[in-house]
Amino acid sequence: MRVIAVSTLRRFWKKHAETEQPLRAWYEEVKKLRWEKPEDILRDFPKARPIPQNRCIFQINRNDYRLVIETHYNRGIVFIRFIGTHSEYDEIDATTV
Repeated sequence: MRVIAVSTLRRFWKKHAETEQPLRAWYEEVKKLRWEKPEDILRDFPKARPIPQNRCIFQINRNDYRLVIETHYNRGIVFIRFIGTHSEYDEIDATTV
């Protein structure tokens, strides 16, 4: 999958150093994969949570942080829609960010 924008992840891990390794690992894994449906994400990341609008939520660093992506399955693209603390996540609507 092509991940847009990795720079968002980089900026985040510069502020929150403890997330660098988990976010790098997530990115390195995702870029090798090809997802065609939400079940494919769950096959590769069983703890991920698919939500409406082709979005999916990932727990980062033992659920201290949340990553929300939007997947365009037909184009093989993953868009980073949100990365933040658990409390910041609680303040957003993950289906519209």
